[in-house]
Amino acid sequence: MSAGLKKYFIIAGEPSGDLHGGKLIKALKMLNPNSSFMGHGGDRMKDEGMHIIEHIDNLSIMGFFEVIKHLPRMSKIMNKTFDVIIKSKPDRVILIDYPGFNLRLAKKLSHLNIPITYFILPQAWAWKEKRVKTMKKVIDQAISIFPFEAKWYESKKFNVEYLGHPFMDTEHIDESTKSFYERHLLNINEPILALLPGSRQQEIDRHWPIYLETVEILRRKLKNLQFVVGKSAHVNIPKCPEYLKVEQNAKKAMVVGTAALVSSGTATLECAIENTPMVVCYKLSPLSWIIAQLLIKVKYSSIVNLIGNKKIVPELLQNGMTSNKLADELLPLLDLDSEKRKNMLSDFEDLKELLGSPGVYERTAELISKQT
Repeated sequence: MSAGLKKYFIIAGEPSGDLHGGKLIKALKMLNPNSSFMGHGGDRMKDEGMHIIEHIDNLSIMGFFEVIKHLPRMSKIMNKTFDVIIKSKPDRVILIDYPGFNLRLAKKLSHLNIPITYFILPQAWAWKEKRVKTMKKVIDQAISIFPFEAKWYESKKFNVEYLGHPFMDTEHIDESTKSFYERHLLNINEPILALLPGSRQQEIDRHWPIYLETVEILRRKLKNLQFVVGKSAHVNIPKCPEYLKVEQNAKKAMVVGTAALVSSGTATLECAIENTPMVVCYKLSPLSWIIAQLLIKVKYSSIVNLIGNKKIVPELLQNGMTSNKLADELLPLLDLDSEKRKNMLSDFEDLKELLGSPGVYERTAELISKQT
């Protein structure tokens, strides 16, 4: 890659994409400090110097019905994005996850001769397999973060690079364990349940009442149990009792947790990497759940189970997500000597073997820069 100015237009539409986008921008800047970045993202990408056009707060939508409801607004954002790309003439467009929007945009851009990288690919193996046909036509470079996914795409004759999973890059936590416990007035000798209800307000609104009921059941059964809530930025957690310690850095909640109750998503894989046994849950709107059951073709919801290709962690979804069931699954995981806990931790070690070595963002940046 030459030392001249390189312009990247990057699009992430959700908190997880913002996390990956921020670290990818940092790696690209290490290779070429003269690079500039603009596009859609969140605070992590902004902190790395990207000019934000649309913040993820305006883009993150979950559920089939919810997407339909927001179509007119998203159509305006799509047209605005297309116009900005035409005017700014970036050297490369980088799409991060967010396939409903990003694949439509890639089709609109296909005649402009701007190379497009897709980092963190659409989960076409789960649903909407026809997306592969579109990707073959409009994506110049595809980079996967899951080993099974890369193999699946290759079987569809779509060339995909797998460089490992980004979560294997250890993230320095700027606080000692002792300081964390003192700050939250926690007892270091007593168990902690980490509560991770989701990164979108829609998820919080559906999950949090059930989380609170589960907490009450567990408090009656384990008098010494402590609770830390991993709160994502830009969401509101209502009716939070004083005994629930709210932590703004969800990763810290994962690290200290004896076990965790986790909304299905990227946080499940983070917990596995941090060796925090978990119960996975999720609830959609009734209509979205019916549609999901008709369309989704995979056996599991959690990425931990998908990568391991077996039921490593319990999944309590939709009507199965009740406080009593959640409490029953969590109790043995809070017991340091239980077989269920030990078996899960052993499976986590096998899982990590599949995820590759650290340095994924650097390897990804090098691959992108070679073709820019």
